[in-house]
Amino acid sequence: MDYRHISPLLLAYVGDAVFDLYVRAKLVRSLRLPVQDVHKKATQYVRAAGQDAALHLLESQLTETEADIVRRGRNTKSRVPKNAGPAVYRRATGFEALLGWLYLTGQKARLEELLAQLTIGEEGKQ
Repeated sequence: MDYRHISPLLLAYVGDAVFDLYVRAKLVRSLRLPVQDVHKKATQYVRAAGQDAALHLLESQLTETEADIVRRGRNTKSRVPKNAGPAVYRRATGFEALLGWLYLTGQKARLEELLAQLTIGEEGKQ
């Protein structure tokens, strides 16, 4: 199956789940907090603003193909929720599309390489 022909919104759908699981697992391993507090912290990373910040950190390291996947996700028409501005939400969708594409194409080492660069659970950093 050629994932370049899958809707960027479907890639983002999978990427959102991948990132959510990664963040939750990382926080559970690194913090000793009640579940409500872990959830609040996880929300900071998995919301659109957190994903946009993550993309900013990784953007310069993306291959041409990865940048194209982000661009496709960013340029896809979708409803923007009230809690995020259009530019931030679209960049977050691009980030999710990238994660979904890496996951679905079996590029787990590259996925882990990129995600490991994010400082999830470290105060004051993303």
